[in-house]
Amino acid sequence: MKKIKLTELLIFIVSAELAGALSGLIAGNFSGFYQTLIKPPLSPPSWIFPIVWSILYALMGISAFLIYSADSPDKNKKIPYLIYTAQLFVNFMWSIIFFRFKLLSASVAVIILLIILIVAMIVSFHKIRPAAAYINIPYLLWVAFAAYLNIGIAVLN
Repeated sequence: MKKIKLTELLIFIVSAELAGALSGLIAGNFSGFYQTLIKPPLSPPSWIFPIVWSILYALMGISAFLIYSADSPDKNKKIPYLIYTAQLFVNFMWSIIFFRFKLLSASVAVIILLIILIVAMIVSFHKIRPAAAYINIPYLLWVAFAAYLNIGIAVLN
């Protein structure tokens, strides 16, 4: 295994965090819109979301770094990187579709696609470095919960 290089690890974490921050910036006032919605049971307060997402984006960055630093030929990492990038892009778009454009039903389709991509990412990461896969399980569980909220909000509103 390669020696952990702090700079490279930070680049992966910061880039994932920036994707989330930029999405939030483009999405606009998520808290105000969220407050106006009829929400399903178990809906958390809006202040929870930025905290959870900050942790999850950091975990995504760490997991991508684990793939980067794995003792595996680079050709084996191409598909996992592609899936990682695709899920990060779909994640980025979900907030904009839901909060900026208020397309609640469309955002359900996007979050279902996101779940599929997260599962594919976990499977592809597991083949290279199991720890990189396991670190994304909280992300998968949170997005599954977010899908429940998204579907409930779309139905109730």
